[in-house]
Amino acid sequence: MTDMTAKVSDQLQRPLRDLRISLTDRCNFRCGYCMPRALFGADHAFMPRRDLLTFEEILRLARIFTTLGVRKLRLTGGEPLIRRDLDRLVGMLGDMEGVEDISLTTNASLLTADKARALKAAGLNRVTISLDGIDDATFRAMNDVGFPVARVLEGIENAERAGLSPIKINMVVQRGVNDHDIVPMAGHFRGTPHIVRFIEFMDVGNSNGWRLDQVLPSREVLARIDAHWPLEPVSPNYRGEVATRYRYRDGAGEVGLISSVSQPFCGTCTRVRLSAEGKLFTCLFAAAGHDLRDRLRTGESDEAIREALIEIWSRRSDRYSERRTHETRPVDTRRIEMSYIGG
Repeated sequence: MTDMTAKVSDQLQRPLRDLRISLTDRCNFRCGYCMPRALFGADHAFMPRRDLLTFEEILRLARIFTTLGVRKLRLTGGEPLIRRDLDRLVGMLGDMEGVEDISLTTNASLLTADKARALKAAGLNRVTISLDGIDDATFRAMNDVGFPVARVLEGIENAERAGLSPIKINMVVQRGVNDHDIVPMAGHFRGTPHIVRFIEFMDVGNSNGWRLDQVLPSREVLARIDAHWPLEPVSPNYRGEVATRYRYRDGAGEVGLISSVSQPFCGTCTRVRLSAEGKLFTCLFAAAGHDLRDRLRTGESDEAIREALIEIWSRRSDRYSERRTHETRPVDTRRIEMSYIGG
C-alpha cells in the first residue's frame, strides 16, 4: 500500500472518522426492536461462514479506511462475541498505525472473565453493553430468551476487572414496555464509573413494528431522572458525539441521552458501517450498500478500493433521521435490519 493519506468529506462536509464493523448477523437474543422471534425463528437462514469477511479481509479494509481519516473502530454484530477467535482480530487491528480506539458492542452474555482479559490483552480499549432493563422480569421479556440480568451484570464486572473502560451501558427505551425501569436503571449505576445511555426507540429496519407513540423523548427521560437526582449538562467529549451528556450534581457519575428521533444528529455523523459479508453502508437507515467483498476477492488493488471509498463517501448525503423528524413518521423506504448492519 502506498503512503497516501487523505481527509475526505461528504456532501454535507462531514468527515470520515468512525468505522463500525459487523462480525456476524447472528445473535443469541431475540429483542423485539432488533431481531423479533416471529421473523428470526429457528428456521431463519443466517449467512453461511464462507460469505463472512475473513479477519484478513477486515484488516485490509480497515487499513485502507485509516488512510481516509478513520481513527475509531467499533466491532458489532449481531452479537460479535459469537465470532470465534475475536481476540486475534482485535490484536491484528490494534497493530495498525492510525487507530486511536477499538471498542466492542455486546450484550455481555458471553463476556466471561477469561474472554474479557484476552480481549484487553489483545488491544481492545473499551466495551459498550446493551442492557434494556435492570428489573429481571422486564429484561427477560425484552431479550425473549429468558436471559437473566444477573449474568449481564457479571459480564459488566468482568469487563471492569479487565480494564475495558469506560464502560457504557445502552438501554433502548420503549414507552409502555420498559420505561418504568429508567429511574431504577439510573439508580443502579449511580456512584459507579459506568455511563448509562438511554436511547430513543428507532425505526431501524422494517421488522420491529416501530410506532412514534412508543418513542419516549429524551427530554422525558431526563426529567424523570432529574426529579430524583438533579442533573446538569456536560460538554461533549468531541464533535459528533451521539450522546448528550449529563452529570449528577452530587458527583455520583453521569448519564447520556441518544435522541435520534426527537433531536437527530445527522449533521455531525462521521460513521460508516461494514456488514459481516462486506457491504458498506453510509447510514444506519440505509436501504442498500456497496459490495466491497467482491472487490477484495476479485483481486482489486488497495489503491483501487481506496478510490472507490473516496467516491462513495464524497457522494454521501444521508440524513434519514432529520427527514423522518420533519415528516413525523418513518420515511417510506426499505431499510437494512439492525442485526445485519450493527447498531
